[in-house]
Amino acid sequence: MKKIILEQLISYIEKNPEKNVGKMISIAKKLVRNPYDRENIEKMEHFYNEIPSVKEILKRVGEEADPEIVKTFFRNFVVKGMWEGGEKRDNFYAKTGGRVPFALLISPSMKCNLRCVGCYANDWDKCKQLTFEEVDSIVSQARDLGIHFMFVLGGEPYFVDFMWKIYEKYPDVEFLTFSNGTLFNDEFADRILKLKNVLPMFSLEGYKEDTDARRGDGVFDKVMEGMDKLKARKIPFGISSATGAPNIDTVISEEFIEMAINKGAFIGWYFMFMPIGSKPDTSLMLNPEQRLRLGARTSEIRHTKPYLTVDFFNDSPYVGGCIAGTYYCHITASGDVEPCVFAHFTVDNIREKSLEEIFSGNFFKTLLKYQPYNKNLLKPCMMIDNPNMVRKIVKEVGARPTDESARAMLEDEKFQKELEDLARNFTPHARKAWEELYPEMQGNVKSRIEIMDEALEKANRKK
Repeated sequence: MKKIILEQLISYIEKNPEKNVGKMISIAKKLVRNPYDRENIEKMEHFYNEIPSVKEILKRVGEEADPEIVKTFFRNFVVKGMWEGGEKRDNFYAKTGGRVPFALLISPSMKCNLRCVGCYANDWDKCKQLTFEEVDSIVSQARDLGIHFMFVLGGEPYFVDFMWKIYEKYPDVEFLTFSNGTLFNDEFADRILKLKNVLPMFSLEGYKEDTDARRGDGVFDKVMEGMDKLKARKIPFGISSATGAPNIDTVISEEFIEMAINKGAFIGWYFMFMPIGSKPDTSLMLNPEQRLRLGARTSEIRHTKPYLTVDFFNDSPYVGGCIAGTYYCHITASGDVEPCVFAHFTVDNIREKSLEEIFSGNFFKTLLKYQPYNKNLLKPCMMIDNPNMVRKIVKEVGARPTDESARAMLEDEKFQKELEDLARNFTPHARKAWEELYPEMQGNVKSRIEIMDEALEKANRKK
């Protein structure tokens, strides 16, 4: 029966994804067992019915994206990741009390041809890297646990030649590669087109002046060339912007979004500049007004443009607060398993334990226990919004820092005060926005465990 339904869904994609999406959503709601995932599908249905830009995005997909890449993404993200993977993750939670993340971030190596300002990779030992066998084992274990959505980071992911073998070996896993874009050539573009399960994300801080200032001379032009090569082959891709005080006005401007769409990008990721690395600098971070303006603007873009935006912080009310360690986690080039690519703390290493042991271990269960860290979901982060929580959790589980900024969060009183001041200064602004933008959530914020337990109970009743 599953195979028949799957083939029906695939046929809808082949014929006309724009016109058949209503039928696809209807079927998906019936198939997804987990009520939480079903609720997310219902939100997608609402977006499709009420927001014209969603139809415009689907029209772009039908016209500008390779049909086989679209089908592969649907199989991997929806069928494998949400449908089949969701059941595995639910069973794992019921059995162990631990949460298998929906997505896995992997940094196979920290080697890079650039040295970008504020990048956490700059201070890592470039000699430390995962082997092919280790990455192969990680992906295999993750897939067995129900993870079919993986982000490949670094360093520069295209510096690691053996990753091509990984992408080819696991066609039922969707890989998003976050790249500086300088290594892209016709050979890389052709290989991605052939693979079908790799979606590149290019790092851009704005136009040439902003990007080259942070990444080096000539980087912006090389990224533009890479985009052109992908667009010519109908390969969907996105843009990732580290957003701080110097460049926020550029990366959310009308002109920048139109440029991204015209170049062929389908999605924009907005990651707020974070004070990490050997010399964490809070002066480059967004101030309270800028931070909330970023959220308002990314929402506006989503509602008016054929371009999907993901705002890592301001979108937290839609996912119940911080998702680090519960819906995604990061494996470093040293094999350490961190809750977040910005939260450099670890207890376990994949060279010593299996992913099953790690996800059912004390560190990840403790993260699950305390989320959300704040009843105001516009203050989701345990490091910059609730810095007392990162110290509490690290002490409770005996975690160790994996970089100097993480160590400073625990030991440097001056840096701790800077973070406390950031959180305190943002609080009144966040409170006002929370009350105005999300009145229906006032007094209704549940813990992560409550949500999961309710979802599991509903799913069991439907069996």
